[in-house]
Amino acid sequence: MQPKSCFINDENMILSTDFYQLSMCAAYYQYNLEHNIKEEEDIAVFELFVRKLPKNRNFLVFSGLEQLIYYIQKARFTQSTIEYIRKHSMFQKIDERFFEEYLPNFKFNIDMWAMKEGTFFFPNEPIVRIKGPTFHAQLIETYIISVINYQTIIASKAARVRAASKDKLILEFGTRRAHSPQAGIFAARASYIAGFDGTSNVAADLELGIEASGTMAHSFVEKYGEMNSFEIFYDYYGDKTIQLIDTYDIKQGTLKATKFNNNILGVRIDSGDLIKEAKRVRRILDDHGCNEVKIVVSSNLDEYKIAELLDNNAPVDAFGVGTELVTSSDDPTLSAVYKLMEHNEEPKIKISEGKKTYPGSKQVCRRIDKNGKFLNDFLVLENEVYPENTSPLLIPIMEDGKLVYNLPSIEEIKEYCEQNIEKLPEKYKKLKEINIKTLHISEKLDNLMKSLIKKYQ
Repeated sequence: MQPKSCFINDENMILSTDFYQLSMCAAYYQYNLEHNIKEEEDIAVFELFVRKLPKNRNFLVFSGLEQLIYYIQKARFTQSTIEYIRKHSMFQKIDERFFEEYLPNFKFNIDMWAMKEGTFFFPNEPIVRIKGPTFHAQLIETYIISVINYQTIIASKAARVRAASKDKLILEFGTRRAHSPQAGIFAARASYIAGFDGTSNVAADLELGIEASGTMAHSFVEKYGEMNSFEIFYDYYGDKTIQLIDTYDIKQGTLKATKFNNNILGVRIDSGDLIKEAKRVRRILDDHGCNEVKIVVSSNLDEYKIAELLDNNAPVDAFGVGTELVTSSDDPTLSAVYKLMEHNEEPKIKISEGKKTYPGSKQVCRRIDKNGKFLNDFLVLENEVYPENTSPLLIPIMEDGKLVYNLPSIEEIKEYCEQNIEKLPEKYKKLKEINIKTLHISEKLDNLMKSLIKKYQ
């Protein structure tokens, strides 16, 4: 299966980066040229990880790997991007061979290990490891942080919404509130992986196969009048119709919807006291023999409001979740970082206050108990013996820039994510922080870290 781009402009994709990536990479090239260092003699290992959990999160869900693979396979320096770099005042001292020979023939030649998409993880665990020429490994930094950071934020939020919603239908309705059209399709993808049932995003249906659905807007009701709009929609869409009943008066809107008996799919409430209104609407529908008509609610829903609705026995069949999901409004940031861990097999470390890194090329090993539930993770050096009864989470994805991983479909990723999160004990799925130590550092890694701190202090 070929990876999907999610609407990245391929021609300029390689410049979807921070400027200092270009300045560092050009300096790497120039230095190696002047010191007669071949690219294969300048090998770096970088790791992507998250420093801390966002507010009220007890775990995170890895998402975005497929778009990273696409970037590595497709991103190239075109003639226009090369000319942009050549003409920039920053690069006037860079050898002309950089523009004439190196950039036109550049393609990523890296090895990649990563967790499977849909894997839950915790702070300080590498979710992606990149090894290759320093120029190549460095240039990936901005894109890898951006694409995985956002999708992981949304997948992690979506997993909480899924847990709060129990067995109810949940739909992603956030495209119009996402921070760009591309963010909208990323959000549809990430939320679907983490347990949502569908999306309002049509491009996500076309490109990714996530079923898109929707009802009508209040403007449709305002244009035709409430009863006329209901009749028009029913004439065209029959048993797929969901009538929007809260443009004017919810009670009257519900009564008008009962005229279609059980021949419509449902009604939607998008305002007011959703607990009270859902109960009132259900009574009206049932009193008029419309017991098969579903109730869909929306209106700034998140995991907290959904939990409140269900705790109060609101008779809701489906939730439309938009703004709060695609912005992860309760905590919209994730401290994902991409750090150098090794250069030419020499471990590297950062010891800044609050930003210390665990050095060396590493692996995450997970222990599951006899009941199939998560116990803890171990952070170990890649070349040491793994702890007993654990399984490594970082698996080979690419070698020399070529895909060696059987890339799963989005349905397979979704199924894996569901099965993976089932391994989490229920305490991790609580909506408030629980502060459990999940990661254990191997003695060998701890000793290496201490020796390097002593060296550089």
